[in-house]
Amino acid sequence: MITKREAAIISAYTGFLLGEWDEVHKYIEELMGRPVWTHEMPNLWDEIQAKAKPDFLKLEVGNGADR
Repeated sequence: MITKREAAIISAYTGFLLGEWDEVHKYIEELMGRPVWTHEMPNLWDEIQAKAKPDFLKLEVGNGADR
């Protein structure tokens, strides 16, 4: 099982919602350093993805026993 934070990272990087939208939105605002309206997100997509990439690349695949 992945954490809510991990799901938010994956969602922000890939553009596919995994988990809860509120968690993704909170993570995106953290990345951007400011409040972000949902209607702004399409215009910010490249920047969101670029800022989420380091967190995405830090994610590790486990066998489930390590949680």
